[in-house]
Amino acid sequence: MKLSISTKLFLAVLASVTLVILSMSIATGWSFGRGFLGYLNEQAYMRLDPILPRLEKTWQRDGNWESLRNTPQNWFELLRPEASEDPAINGKRPTPPVSDLTGAVFRLALFDAQKNLVTGYQGIANDAMLRPVIVAGNTVGWLGVTPFQSVSEAGGQRFEAYQLRASLGMGVVSLLLAMLIAWWIARVLLAPVKQVAAATHRLAAGHYSERVSVSANDEVGQLARDFNQLALTLESNERLRREFMADVSHELRTPLAVMRGELEAIEDGVRKLDAQSMQSLQGEVEMLSKLVDDLYELSLADVGALTYRKIPLDLNVLTSDSAAMFYERSQARALTLEVDLSATPLPVQADDQRLHQLLSNLLENAMRYTDQGGTVRIQARREGANVRVDIMDSGPGVSSEQLSRLFERFYRTDGSRSRDSGGAGLGLAISRSIAQAHGGTLGAAHSPLGGVWLTLLLPADD
Repeated sequence: MKLSISTKLFLAVLASVTLVILSMSIATGWSFGRGFLGYLNEQAYMRLDPILPRLEKTWQRDGNWESLRNTPQNWFELLRPEASEDPAINGKRPTPPVSDLTGAVFRLALFDAQKNLVTGYQGIANDAMLRPVIVAGNTVGWLGVTPFQSVSEAGGQRFEAYQLRASLGMGVVSLLLAMLIAWWIARVLLAPVKQVAAATHRLAAGHYSERVSVSANDEVGQLARDFNQLALTLESNERLRREFMADVSHELRTPLAVMRGELEAIEDGVRKLDAQSMQSLQGEVEMLSKLVDDLYELSLADVGALTYRKIPLDLNVLTSDSAAMFYERSQARALTLEVDLSATPLPVQADDQRLHQLLSNLLENAMRYTDQGGTVRIQARREGANVRVDIMDSGPGVSSEQLSRLFERFYRTDGSRSRDSGGAGLGLAISRSIAQAHGGTLGAAHSPLGGVWLTLLLPADD
């Protein structure tokens, strides 16, 4: 039978408390028994004190113990408390001392100097507690009392039974309280844990929208918050995965559909297999190859398998070389390309090919989405312990929401910045991966020129 965690905790707490109660009951009973018997024996031993002077007087008067031998009446008269020892209250006869109420007088015995029994309790044994009777410096006898080995007197037995019933009652009450506390812990404190466990089971089954309520600020509440964050991350990753697969299939389908249409047109004789048709097919193949290469690079970046051969570089030189590749393109679109480089070298430790790829992607993005007759500005300078490259373009701009998503894979903004001539939306994602691999950052903001402002920060190599 499978036991729940609540049942296990309930049984564990109940068993622990029961064991503690039983241990305390046994220890208390044993301690009480020894203490009670010790108290009775101490009272009996103290009862000998007023009797010894009377025995001394009896010996001084008779010179022997014959007046007490075989005369129980004289013996019990000698044991009776005198008025001076326990004064009468309101003229009434004094109440016998506690030791008499426990039967101590019936356990007393008198021995002669050789410890032979003279009178008193006939069953007295060797474990008797003895007090010497001394007259003129000589021991003339011994007064002894048999100690209690167990509670045998009726009053003592009743007292012991009362203590036992009281202990059992307290034990039962304690056990009931322990059961109540264990039930409360099992049902109330573990309820959020069971809720998280059930939600985790549903999450593992693929229900990524599962959430649990947070009702406390303790460790259980933190567990619920962490679960919600985990579920949110899994839901987001699943959404991104589905979007990624849809985007990949869409981006692959487009050039393949064009190529298939071109080939079918050639097969049907609608188009001739000439240089123009071959150029069109070659363009689609290049677009498909570029998409596959970008996907491959992103997959390598995700697992940290992109290779980098970092060497000392001057970022001024690398930026100038990258900008020179776009001069002709900017003139064809009537764009103004402004390059503002630092007067001093900007040393970095980087892979020249990967960094050139990053800068080319940023410039490609700016050139593609800047209106004809606009401006693209490139700046490079030192900033503290970093070197900084800024690429700004004029309109059209993007909204703040679109700005935060520019580096998502396959994301392309709506409106004029998402054109048929646009790429697959992987260039900025690849660029950010390259920047992070160099220990840098790549961010986006609104450009003062009206478009997008991309900022690359890399650690300076001093």
